[in-house]
Amino acid sequence: MIDRARIYVKAGDGGNGAVSFRREKFVPFGGPDGGNGGNGGSVYLAGNGSLSTLQGFRYQRTFAAQRGVHGRGKDMVGKRGKDKVVEVPLGTVVGRCAADGSEVEIADIVKEGETVLVARGGKGGFGNAHFATSTNQAPRTAEKGEAGEEAWLTLDLKLIADVGIAGYPNAGKSTLLSAVSAARPKIADYPFTTTEPVLGVVDLSYRSFVLADIPGIIEGAHRGIGLGHEFLRHIERTKVLIHLVDGTSATPLQDLENLELELERYEAALRDKPRIVAVNKIDLAEVRARLPEIRREFRGVTGGVHFISAATREGVRELMDRAAELLAQSAVAAPKEAETPEVKVFRPRPLPAGKSRGEGHDKAEGRGSGRHV
Repeated sequence: MIDRARIYVKAGDGGNGAVSFRREKFVPFGGPDGGNGGNGGSVYLAGNGSLSTLQGFRYQRTFAAQRGVHGRGKDMVGKRGKDKVVEVPLGTVVGRCAADGSEVEIADIVKEGETVLVARGGKGGFGNAHFATSTNQAPRTAEKGEAGEEAWLTLDLKLIADVGIAGYPNAGKSTLLSAVSAARPKIADYPFTTTEPVLGVVDLSYRSFVLADIPGIIEGAHRGIGLGHEFLRHIERTKVLIHLVDGTSATPLQDLENLELELERYEAALRDKPRIVAVNKIDLAEVRARLPEIRREFRGVTGGVHFISAATREGVRELMDRAAELLAQSAVAAPKEAETPEVKVFRPRPLPAGKSRGEGHDKAEGRGSGRHV
């Protein structure tokens, strides 16, 4: 799954204003009639729920809007350039790349149709008709259109799932996901079988939710060891976490503590997420023999522990019911989202000093007398 991409966006430049004078029979001293240039098109990012990866950005990384048409004589105003809308999957975090190599997060697209302006088109230049005054009735100057904004952006896809399964490699996460949903992740008896997150829908008849299999976490994942950051960032959006422990481990309780420490070191907020602890593989004879001992070890774990077998589905229904219960509680406890504008605006760079046109811009966009070309 392609879940990170870097793209270049360029808004359209504004069209140039025209220098022109009336040339009509019986009008020997026609005044200036040079039209204004059209504004350049802008570049937008828009959320599209039908997309699941950033695969398309492997082959196209440059996105540009149209420039504005130049003004012409007879007060003809240049046509505005066409906007460019780039569709991205829901859950895409957009960052702007600074000159020093750092990134600044500018948007987080999580809703269908949510639109973010990432590069504003340049303003069209004024034609010479705009500069006519009582003392300069035949101006021979016009403005060039402004350059459109441009920027390098990073797109970072973080899966939107209700419940995430976290655990060390070979703990049985993929088996659990396949047991409760129609997802069919790769399953094998060796670590790191799953190398990318997999989503599945759990249907409990009274409620359904999205469950994510987060690939195996290893010690030092919070520092990026292995593919730590590539895996861990997908946990951030989940509302509930299932901490899955391998029952065949010699130290299952220590594995749980290490897992929770890795998550907390990566993102402290993960500590406060509702979580369920589950010990897997109780169908195996060696785990059955140690089960009383494991139960005693986990007796002090907050919220209790589920002992399950993803392979035989023993205890799995109760685990999913508990996940649905915590989801319902988190939905009640979550504060209502504040109203947000329909279109978010990001300005990659400010206008250079002295370039502000004040009221002139309003006139440029609000002219009703000019004709468009």
